[in-house]
Amino acid sequence: MGNPIEKIREYVSLREKQLNRPLRAAVKTFGCQMNAHDSEKLEAMIISMGYNLISDERQADLALINTCCVRENAENKLYGHLGIMKGVKSGNPDMKLAVCGCMTQQNAMAEAIMRNYKHVDIIFGTFNLSRFPELLLTSIESGSQVIDIWEEPDGSDLPAPEHRHFAKKASVNIMYGCDNFCSYCIVPYVRGRERSRRLADILGEVKCLAGDGAAEVMLLGQNVNSYGRSGRYTGNGADTEKPVSFAELLNKVCEIDGIERIRFMTSHPKDLSDELIETIRVQPKACKHVHLPVQSGSSRILSLMNRQYSKEGYLELTGRLRERIPGVALTTDIIVGFPGETENDFEETLDLAKRVRFSGVFTFIYSKRPGAPAAAMEGQAPPETVRRRFDRLLSAVNPIILEENQKHIGKTLSVLAESVSRSNRALLTGRAGDNSLVHFTSDASRVGEFARVKITGCKTFYLIGEEVK
Repeated sequence: MGNPIEKIREYVSLREKQLNRPLRAAVKTFGCQMNAHDSEKLEAMIISMGYNLISDERQADLALINTCCVRENAENKLYGHLGIMKGVKSGNPDMKLAVCGCMTQQNAMAEAIMRNYKHVDIIFGTFNLSRFPELLLTSIESGSQVIDIWEEPDGSDLPAPEHRHFAKKASVNIMYGCDNFCSYCIVPYVRGRERSRRLADILGEVKCLAGDGAAEVMLLGQNVNSYGRSGRYTGNGADTEKPVSFAELLNKVCEIDGIERIRFMTSHPKDLSDELIETIRVQPKACKHVHLPVQSGSSRILSLMNRQYSKEGYLELTGRLRERIPGVALTTDIIVGFPGETENDFEETLDLAKRVRFSGVFTFIYSKRPGAPAAAMEGQAPPETVRRRFDRLLSAVNPIILEENQKHIGKTLSVLAESVSRSNRALLTGRAGDNSLVHFTSDASRVGEFARVKITGCKTFYLIGEEVK
């Protein structure tokens, strides 16, 4: 086949001359930070193939949808979007429409999409992102639908160059897959078993990012706390280094010149060690923020979820975090309406949320996922009961989040300005070290820089401030 990227560049150049305009491409992403990072890699491939990136896939000559399957709502959004794209593509028959990601990795899902949405040209999964140029070229040359789903990763580590949405921020995969098998989740089935990247590869990537101007990195994994524990590694070549813990990895990343802030996502409570707590405490570059999904405050429901910790254990852990790291910001995920959840179970969740006092809470109604063990469990509460509980949870946690934000008023925080605010062009938007979202007055030229921001006010979900010199 030769080099597919070079061949597509030739095709793009020819079509641009025929149409007398640039060829455009867009990537639509559903799901988590891992999906967003995958999309950055795919965007880098698209740029290397000669396309001009745009944000509106309806105006694109190449549209790629990166899917999520964690919740039913994400799947419904995809189906609705594919319906819209059918009409769009009828007005641009040469458009190529590709679908990838976690949803396509589910059993028979790729075939169902191909069967029901014949305007989709390409479908591939989570284990073969690097093959996208080859699949696109096959579709262009053959004019037929292309499907390529791998059942498992091939063991190699092929990180593509990134197209970063923010010049100063970057994400780095430190591992792939998951070994936890929470009963409500199908991530281990669509992302595979846990594989850690080799330490040298991670540090080399971070050094390259620092050399390219990145000042903040996010270390990504389904459970970063278990980095290296599975004994499974991804990448080529012999692993000559002794296994290291996530805390040791974090320390080594902190030593890299040019990187000023280090975040990580996501942290599983059962594996968060005292060693990691101490590392976060003493390392100035380590952000004093831990996203620690609890999912439920009921020990009984946590057992049914296969979370492998209890309410009491979670409270003890968050207590240690607050004691050892003064001012640490704790955020979490909570699921309402898990099968078998009673009113007493839900009250336990409310009690935990009030005692921990999270700075942010991502709340979800339980979504039945075919293939996950919880899908076969009995006893889910009626939808109207779940909705009432969900609203009660929001009524309980939102005032606490506001009160936690109010503690920042009068303080001066270091904020990395990410963009001009969409709602008010006179404001910049960025994140403080504790992950607080901050809207502040400053000049647009400051985008991409760290700013000292005095906090003058707040709302439930963000802080308000002004840059001080």
